[in-house]
Amino acid sequence: MKIAVVCANGKAGKLIVDEALKRGMDVTAVVRGENRSAAKKVIQKDILDLKAEDLKGFDVVVDAFGAWTPDTLPMHSTSLKALCDALSGTETRLLVVGGAGSLFTNPEHTATVSEAPNFPDAFKPLASAMAKALGELRQRTDVKWTYISPAGDFQAEGVRMGKYILAGEELKLNSKGESVISYADYAIAMIDEAEKGNHIRQRISVVAE
Repeated sequence: MKIAVVCANGKAGKLIVDEALKRGMDVTAVVRGENRSAAKKVIQKDILDLKAEDLKGFDVVVDAFGAWTPDTLPMHSTSLKALCDALSGTETRLLVVGGAGSLFTNPEHTATVSEAPNFPDAFKPLASAMAKALGELRQRTDVKWTYISPAGDFQAEGVRMGKYILAGEELKLNSKGESVISYADYAIAMIDEAEKGNHIRQRISVVAE
């Protein structure tokens, strides 16, 4: 399987590259500057400049883009649109590292995590930007996308347990009543989805057992 990881130098991107390499995949890192991931193949290009020819021939493209500052938050939408436009009408699947703020907290899907009273104000702009990008992604019927939301507590330095619980659009708690997952276990879930391709044009979520 040929897989490209966009923004492979990020914390999530590096671990996704590592997991894909462990499984013997043909991995290409897409980075703006010097490649700092374990991938040997590299496309050095800004995410907004990627074209159809750059991504031709890949079975899966993973979008591990992240932005947190007020001036860069809109790039969650613009970067995702650029990737979708580049992959439009192709068989290449697009897997997106998503956010937890847009997960629903009720069966009716009328309330989200980010709307809860205890949701930190500091993270509301990020949650809003990522929710907007997801809403726009849902309109793309020309791309074989899958959006994967992590648990609420997404731990960059968390331990790799090697297992996780797969869930859907609603926030799921584990047996301890927690919504938590490490970047390493999230990477396992991402590459599992890359291999299986069971959730085309769906948002799924994952939480540690």
